[in-house]
Amino acid sequence: MNHAFAAFTEMKKMLGNLDRWIEKSVAYADTKKFDPNVLLTLRLAPDQYPLVRQIQSCCDNAKFLAARLTGKEAPKHPDTETTIEEIRGRIRAVRAHLDTYRVEDFEGADKRRIDLPFLEGRSMHGAEYLIEMAIPNFFFHVTTAYAILRHNGVDLGKMDYIGEITTFAR
Repeated sequence: MNHAFAAFTEMKKMLGNLDRWIEKSVAYADTKKFDPNVLLTLRLAPDQYPLVRQIQSCCDNAKFLAARLTGKEAPKHPDTETTIEEIRGRIRAVRAHLDTYRVEDFEGADKRRIDLPFLEGRSMHGAEYLIEMAIPNFFFHVTTAYAILRHNGVDLGKMDYIGEITTFAR
């Protein structure tokens, strides 16, 4: 299997898991009688992004991985979400965009030159970008989002994080 497409597929899946975590968060807030939008402002440490920015970063990492490794354009999102509905809309919009990619789009991704706008004048090959930047950065933000919700009482477990897995009978 194409490594870039495999990583892309897992990120798309994890965005779906993230959407379900938020759904569980809303249910938790309802039982505890607080506004679920409060959760978007929470963070694990004073110098870390709040939950809303963690989620925006997950979405950005997934869409930029796909765009950069295929040579396509990523949709723009202005990072203006302030409510659960808005952030779930962002997740769903990014997932819908990711649904337009096919395995063939990732052919040659390992050798593609990836310009890094956040490191002006620097670039790397797709294989290095995938392993050294895209995968660790995405999972840093998705794990931090999970930890913020879990730390604040949302009933999430390991299988919520992993999500559905493909199995077969022996």
